[in-house]
Amino acid sequence: MIQPILFIAILVVPVLLLFLWAIGAFNRLVTLRNRFKNAFAQIDVQLKRRYDLIPNLVETAKGYLKHERGTLEAVVAARNAAAAAQSKAALSPGDAVAMQGLSGAETALTGALGRFFALAEAYPDLKANTTMNGLMEELTSTENKVAFARQAYNDAVMQYNTGREMFPANIIAGAFSFTPAELFVVEKPEEKQAPKVTF
Repeated sequence: MIQPILFIAILVVPVLLLFLWAIGAFNRLVTLRNRFKNAFAQIDVQLKRRYDLIPNLVETAKGYLKHERGTLEAVVAARNAAAAAQSKAALSPGDAVAMQGLSGAETALTGALGRFFALAEAYPDLKANTTMNGLMEELTSTENKVAFARQAYNDAVMQYNTGREMFPANIIAGAFSFTPAELFVVEKPEEKQAPKVTF
C-alpha cells in the first residue's frame, strides 16, 4: 500500500512543475513583449527628432524656394501626417493597424522629402547655405538612426512572435492574450534607403 505522503507527492509534484513551467513561460512572453515595446520607443525617439528637423529645413528653404510653395506645403503636410501616425503607433507598439498606418505615413513623408531634395538641387544658393547643409547632415544622421532602430524593433518583434507561437508557450500566449506584433515594414523598395540629402 502506498503511503499517503508518497501518494500526495506523486500528485502534487507534477502539478507544481506544470505551474512553475506556466509561470516561466508567462514571464518569458512578458519579457519579449517589453523588449519589442522598448525597441519601438527607440524608433519613436528618432522619428520625433526627424519630425522636429523637418520644419527647420522647410523654413530655411522658404526664402530660396518662393515659387515652390506646393512642394513645401506637401512636405509639411506629410510630416504632420507621419507625426500623427507615430503618436498612434506609440500608444500601441506592435498593433497591426497602427504599424501599417505609420509605415504608410513614413513612405509618404520620404516621397515628399525626395521631391523637396530634388527641387533644392536646382537652387545653387540654397545648396551653399550652411544652415541648410547642417540640417541636411542632421537629417541624414537621423535617417540612419531610424533605420537601425527599425531593424532592432523588427528583430525584437520576430523573437516575441516566435516565442508566442512555439508549443507549448502558445497555450499560455492564447490564455493570456499575447497577441501577435506587427513588423515595421517599409512599403516601397526606394524607402529602404535613406533619402539622398547630399548637396
